[in-house]
Order: sequence, then structure tokens, then C-alpha cells
Amino acid sequence: MTDARWQTETLIEIPFHDVDMMRIAWHGNYAKYFEIARCALLSAFDYDYQQMQDSGYAWPVIELHVRYARPLSFQQKIRVQAKIVEYENRLKIAYEIRDHASGARLTRGHTVQVAVKMPEEEMCFYSPPILLQKLGVSANA
Repeated sequence: MTDARWQTETLIEIPFHDVDMMRIAWHGNYAKYFEIARCALLSAFDYDYQQMQDSGYAWPVIELHVRYARPLSFQQKIRVQAKIVEYENRLKIAYEIRDHASGARLTRGHTVQVAVKMPEEEMCFYSPPILLQKLGVSANA
């Protein structure tokens, strides 16, 4: 079960520059909506991208999955929920996009990030202690 502290929700209105001639959000923009929610989530537990870098790690996204159920349209308000579902060995964040007005689920997806020790650019096959500390879990959790 995911700790309630490890999730956030972000409200986004689909802008004109994100839609095609049919006023539907281009599929590639979903990664941007996930990123906006992911940044809010990382900030919520005090380990944003600048803090990651300051701690000596980069956290590149190595996997992105999106399941499109219903389209997003121009000026539609959506809620993007981001929650940590795995933190051992990698950081897996699940996303759910819902219509703000109706609550209908529109999209699901996830990203996977791994720690890379800098400046060696060495991929870690574990989550570094700083992530566990920020999440409030012990190394043996």
C-alpha cells in the first residue's frame, strides 16, 4: 500500500498549444503532464531535481508507459495524480489523469527512474540512502 505522503494531485488546464486541429491534446504531451505532477510530488517530499543533483545523483526516466482511455481536449481541466509505488532499487511513479469536473478517469501510466551516481555516470542498482531518508523509510524497509 502506498503511503499517503507519497502522492500528490495537480490541476492542469489543457492549453491551445498542446492540441491538434481537432482540439484534442497531442499524445506526446501526456509525458509533460506526468512531468508536471512528478515535479510536484518530488517537491512534496523535499527531493526535487535540484536536490537530487546536489546529493550527487541524477535520476533519468528509463521507462514511460501511457494507457490512453479517453482524449483530453482544449481548455479541459484535468487532475493528474502522481504516487510512488516503488522506491527500492528504482523509483516507479504511477499516474492517473481524471476530468476535474466529472472525475472520470481518462488516462493511466507510469514512469521508472533510476539513480545514477554523478560525476561517474554510474547507474545504481539500489536506491541511495538519501532517497530513503527523504521518504522516511529505513534502509531495511
